[in-house]
Amino acid sequence: MTPTPRATTKKVALLATILSATAVPAMSQNDVTTAHAYSSFGAIKYPADFPHLDYVNPDAPKGGEISVWAQGNFDSFNQYAREGVPASLNTIGTERIMTSTADDPYGLYCYLCTTLEYPEDLSWVIFNLRDDVTFQDGTPMTAEDVAFTHRLFLEQGIIEYRRLVERYFDGVEVLDPYRIKFSFTDEAAMRDRVGLAGGTPVFSKAWFEETGVRLDKSTKRPFMSTGAYVLDSFDINRRVVYARNPDFWGADQPFNIGRNNFDRIRVEYFADGSAAFEGFKSGDYTFRTESSSRDWATGYDFPALQNGYVTKVELPDGNVGQRLSWVFNLDKEKWQDKRVRQAIGMMFNFAWSNNTLFYDLYKQPVSFWPGTDLAASGLPTPEEIAILQPLVDEGLLDPEILTAEANVPLQHGAERNQPSRRILRAASQLMDEAGWITGDDGIRRKDGQELEVVIIQFSPLFDRIVNPYINNLKLLGVTGRLDRIDTAQYVERRRKGDFDLTNQGFQMGFEPSGGLLQWFGSATADDSSRNLARLRSPAVDKLVAEVMAAETLDELTTTTHALDRTLRSLNYEIPLWYNDKHWVAYYNMYGRPDPLPPLDLGQFDFWWYDAEGAAALKAAGVLR
Repeated sequence: MTPTPRATTKKVALLATILSATAVPAMSQNDVTTAHAYSSFGAIKYPADFPHLDYVNPDAPKGGEISVWAQGNFDSFNQYAREGVPASLNTIGTERIMTSTADDPYGLYCYLCTTLEYPEDLSWVIFNLRDDVTFQDGTPMTAEDVAFTHRLFLEQGIIEYRRLVERYFDGVEVLDPYRIKFSFTDEAAMRDRVGLAGGTPVFSKAWFEETGVRLDKSTKRPFMSTGAYVLDSFDINRRVVYARNPDFWGADQPFNIGRNNFDRIRVEYFADGSAAFEGFKSGDYTFRTESSSRDWATGYDFPALQNGYVTKVELPDGNVGQRLSWVFNLDKEKWQDKRVRQAIGMMFNFAWSNNTLFYDLYKQPVSFWPGTDLAASGLPTPEEIAILQPLVDEGLLDPEILTAEANVPLQHGAERNQPSRRILRAASQLMDEAGWITGDDGIRRKDGQELEVVIIQFSPLFDRIVNPYINNLKLLGVTGRLDRIDTAQYVERRRKGDFDLTNQGFQMGFEPSGGLLQWFGSATADDSSRNLARLRSPAVDKLVAEVMAAETLDELTTTTHALDRTLRSLNYEIPLWYNDKHWVAYYNMYGRPDPLPPLDLGQFDFWWYDAEGAAALKAAGVLR
């Protein structure tokens, strides 16, 4: 199992040496570089002959089980289809040509390959594949499987992916059984080329042909890949279990030493978070990453913890912070006026929510890159102005963006939820200017229509957050309504755009590039799993192109500042909160490296089972 680091909290220190070259070459001949790894910025951390990753315990024991929880239901093992609700961890057995590590924010390393080759202009890349990789059914992986999977995604992948990626590739060619070439169009962003090709999941061509399974359809079986874990058993909507493949091809490879340590990974499903927490207290599952500040602050006083059988710990999270927001559905006419969006956003009181509801455990995200030097701040620099000025000249941005400080959330008082008179007056003025006038009954209308905000949720834990916000909307003359629905309805309504506000966690990375098109690009607004707001902004499209074209880390930082500043100026989402720590509780039957790497908690990856601790828990009657 080779994890892709999450995009969640603070930035790790930048590598000291920034190179103009884009890789660490093993040799170069006729302007073709051959290397074991690739990076757009900085030195590669691991050499070709490293014994194991620095952050693992190479002597970690194998065995045992880790069990976690998931909410809602599932009816599929296909993460890549619009159809169905995928099971938790359904891609745990999937591997890719190249891999990343949890302590190198920019490096990509050959994993299913031994080396990659590319010319100076990056018009193509060749991967020299390993000849000892086998699928989970024991059949060998070859270049034909890689080419098949690449074409499968281009033909049957979700629309947003195909729209963005199909124009990047000029073809894929099998050169021999263990050698494959990806060619790129001139349109392909330079920094995305190796990552897009090397990030290709590899599935068995023979398995797809034999089973008739399609990438765009729901399926009750995971796709045949090469990873360390396979599906062991499942009970729809109740449980899914993955088992470590005893014949895993890569068990002794340096990237996997000290990893993939559990024999079984079990996921227990619960209807809601409260039921899941009770299940943890009673030992129905044994590892919990907490997402509720209330439970974290007040709920961990049950006997197993009091008696020392459970550990509760806050662990550092060194990723880019996740900006949790409510996003507006911009396809609805009532939300296309920025003044209305701004006024509605002014009614959320983070200071009171954090003090009263969250026990002062959260921070409010200012940027789309919280806690990093990619976040815009203060007045724009001359370099930012040089990027933004042409967009102002074209009428795509308000001139104010050149002279105003970067937009930050409005600061409320923490003493009470209700906005101050000053804030309420300012919000009311914005609504009046937009034509939403308060009637004698206190309700705002425009063209005879009341202004209503429908917020969709599937978790009852959000009720205590949404309801005070709805009360504040009422003070503004706006009718708010919470629609709490089941998971399947929630997924479908977000896809169809049947909402006014919905949750979204914006998870950016340290090296933003082509993925920004899925988050913010106009091309994905009609059918996207990430551009839920249906954002269509020519200015944002052009700024994303600037970020994608950045060749140095300084250029990337400046262009990202300009993009971040612009996104925040649009007020198309309401920033809620983020957490810069992992809140973790687990029964004392697990070990972990200390310290953890900055970019991944790694509970399924490089933690391990403590057999003595598990035996002690069972002897004490804590676990069955």
